[in-house]
Amino acid sequence: MKKTILLIGALSTLAFGLHSCKKSKSSSKVINISGLFSLTGNWSTLGINSKAAIQFAADDINTYLNNKNAGFTIAVSVYDTKLASDSAQLGFVKATSAGTHFIIGPQSSAELAAIAPLADAGQMIVVSQGSTAGSLAIAGDGVFRFCPPDKVEGAAIAATIYNSGIKGLVTLARNDAGNLGLQTATGSAFTAKGGAVTALPAYATTPTDFTSTIAALKTKVSQYITTYGISNTAIYLASFDEGADLFVKASSDSMLSQVKWYGGDGIALSAILLGNTTAANFASRTSFFAPSFGLPVSLQSKSGPIADRITASTGIAADAFALAAYDAMWVIAKTLETTYGATDNYQQLKTVFAQQSNTYTGVTGPTALDSFGDRASGSFDYWGITKNGTTYKWTVVGQSE
Repeated sequence: MKKTILLIGALSTLAFGLHSCKKSKSSSKVINISGLFSLTGNWSTLGINSKAAIQFAADDINTYLNNKNAGFTIAVSVYDTKLASDSAQLGFVKATSAGTHFIIGPQSSAELAAIAPLADAGQMIVVSQGSTAGSLAIAGDGVFRFCPPDKVEGAAIAATIYNSGIKGLVTLARNDAGNLGLQTATGSAFTAKGGAVTALPAYATTPTDFTSTIAALKTKVSQYITTYGISNTAIYLASFDEGADLFVKASSDSMLSQVKWYGGDGIALSAILLGNTTAANFASRTSFFAPSFGLPVSLQSKSGPIADRITASTGIAADAFALAAYDAMWVIAKTLETTYGATDNYQQLKTVFAQQSNTYTGVTGPTALDSFGDRASGSFDYWGITKNGTTYKWTVVGQSE
């Protein structure tokens, strides 16, 4: 009898222990990932879609983690930066106070430059889906970028512009790190092709009047028309949504309305530009187009459903920049899976994140990084505005060569 009682007790203890282990394994800790996006300010088109992208990613990741009994789940919180550096810094501080170790965004290079010094100090992994400035390519820091840098984009569109017959190019940019970087990269690549470039001084980040900018454009464009002819002269604009106001101003000038215009990625798919009839009409008449990080055709079956979910949620066409935020979430999840959910070793997180990036293929394609932690390659879709009856829409009009 005594042996029977002891056996029953032992089995009860074992059963309790197994139950406790199972309960411990299935009860997950929650790891927060914060998004720093422009939701109500300039370039909110990308910010709104990026918010939706990481929320959908969290849902998909948690299904994956639960099926694997990983022991942790993902939650997201989003802070509105309004595309302003001080707001990005404030959002970073709030995210740090909330205990997060991972940030998706911010989307502009100026915002990223504002928080980059804080990343290592706060032991934070920062993954921007939209920053392109070459000045932020720093090896070994905690900042990673999931879109091609300005040197890649600039070379691609410069080749396209030159191969279309343009010989004289006047370039203009908003006074921020990302757009200035695109202006420089595009101009340098165009010059290397054999073209002539005049880079105008940057306009303010909060412009209220483009009168002097239009006057400067007219002077330089007129000179190139005299030398190369009107069909071989063009304007390149690196801007965000404020480009719509510049188009409205330029639309009343006959000369500026006859040359071709090209843009940087910050204005591609802009809902603000599309919603301004005068600006949209000007863009259509001048054959304007701008690059957006392209999606591989071979991965359409993967990227299409995700893009459709985002577009259905926001009403805004989702591009590769927004989908890059979705991929960044998955690489973070793979990183955490490798560390078994541990976030206390910053150097380990940086190393593992880079390793996972270099082996992962997401909806935007391979996410392999260069030595600076920036996306190593990428293609571009060229988006222009076409008119359908009385309405305008963004349409893919070409691809990088």
